[in-house]
Amino acid sequence: MRFPAHFVFESLAYIAGFRTYLRARARSGDVIDESSRLWVIAAAIVGAAIGSKILHLLSDPALLLLKWNDPYHLMGGKTIVGGLLGGLIAVELAKLRLGILRRTGDLFVLPLIVGIAVGRIGCFLDGLSDETYGAATALPWGVDFGDGVMRHPTQLYEILWLAIIGLLLRSFARRQQREGDAFRAFMVLYLGFRLLIDFLKPGITLGALTAIQWACLGALVYYGRDLPRLFGAAWEKPAEVR
Repeated sequence: MRFPAHFVFESLAYIAGFRTYLRARARSGDVIDESSRLWVIAAAIVGAAIGSKILHLLSDPALLLLKWNDPYHLMGGKTIVGGLLGGLIAVELAKLRLGILRRTGDLFVLPLIVGIAVGRIGCFLDGLSDETYGAATALPWGVDFGDGVMRHPTQLYEILWLAIIGLLLRSFARRQQREGDAFRAFMVLYLGFRLLIDFLKPGITLGALTAIQWACLGALVYYGRDLPRLFGAAWEKPAEVR
């Protein structure tokens, strides 16, 4: 029997992410009341689930048109980018409905980094069936996922980049910043990486980019007005108190 790497590590990713969130919340304190927080978390979960499915389906429009009435196809597959964007949209709508003006994303940054990294281990171990592998390469660290072709281990690239994001944001946390800036910085750094790294992955392009890359590009445009502040003055050391 084949080891269900994807299922096991995806489950571990949810557990690790949730445990990390609880620790982060305990250290930072609550920014909103208990009832509102539960609604925000519920919105994030539902939005992420819907967004991850929708973007996955849009990744192959022709196949979607062919199997639009196939429940197995409609329920199968998901994408992290869709989950992030779907969760973001759902949370903002929930906050608008509840009248919450404070930024709530910062507490989710470390749990997202941990959860995505753990989940990518399962993607790597699952091989070709996971469809997150890279294109063929002659580089010495290429990996044969079972078809005799040495490929970019893009899952490992992503884990490494998530570790770098974590280190960058740790430094970022010591700078003066606005509430919510850590989450914005995470989204820009992760989605910018996905926009670039997905050029190394096989996929159906719509124009010059895949559906996931178009989603990343759209989100980066959305965050564009924040870039000078996030990666300019926000990274500078605060002035010394005299």
